[in-house]
Amino acid sequence: MMNDTEMVECADSARQMERLREIMHRLRAPGGCPWDAEQTHESIVPNLIEEAYETVDTIKRGDIEHMREELGDLLLQVVFHSEIAEGNGHFNFDDVARGISDKLVRRHPHVYAEKVVEDTDGVLKQWDAIKRQEKGAESHPYLYGVGEGLPGLLKAAKLQKKASKIGFDWPDARSIIEKVHEELDEVVKELSEYENTGVVSKELESEIGDLLFVVVNLARKLKVDPEVAIDLTNNKFVRRFSVVESRLKERGVELDAATLAVMEEEWIAAKKLDL
Repeated sequence: MMNDTEMVECADSARQMERLREIMHRLRAPGGCPWDAEQTHESIVPNLIEEAYETVDTIKRGDIEHMREELGDLLLQVVFHSEIAEGNGHFNFDDVARGISDKLVRRHPHVYAEKVVEDTDGVLKQWDAIKRQEKGAESHPYLYGVGEGLPGLLKAAKLQKKASKIGFDWPDARSIIEKVHEELDEVVKELSEYENTGVVSKELESEIGDLLFVVVNLARKLKVDPEVAIDLTNNKFVRRFSVVESRLKERGVELDAATLAVMEEEWIAAKKLDL
């Protein structure tokens, strides 16, 4: 056990994981931090999600220094949840580390045992087979539980990737593009009812979902991460819209007072400026 002075002054590289766990324990202990002590698994879920996405952002930008910082924030969430669980008598950080270590050993028999695999594809197929066996999923449908808890685009990509492992896949990207056009036509067919009633029908909702799903399939086939792609476009939209806003101000036009025609004019200009 570290005392407060050791927690503050510890510089030993080999003890930093111990230091982090001791600090987290101290914060939740009597006389520690009221906020930390009040937290539950459920209350800090947003933090876990936020830190994961912020870590991903630093990786995308190649920002190594901030990546180190964000990985620390992400690690804190694991330690925080482990501390809460230990306080509730469920498990502790050592149990978490032991569990993942055991899993890695079990799923790498080509490293820790005498199993032989030829290449990366063989490794992935072996991993998937062992995973299904461990989870007793062999008695469940093939896609049982795949992508649960993930956002829609990520879940779609994971489902498609899993199906492709057993050959259920498009032969090439162009065949998927044909499907994109087909699904878009289906959306257009359902659009008439919406235009007449102003009500989004289940059919329209379903067809838009089909369109999104096949676009994700196209991205996967071309080895483009759909989340990365949409994030790039989101950032591009924000960047270009900021230019529109700035140019409108130069013309003395408030953003909420500009007509659509004027905004479209400035949008075209912003696109030309956006290299």
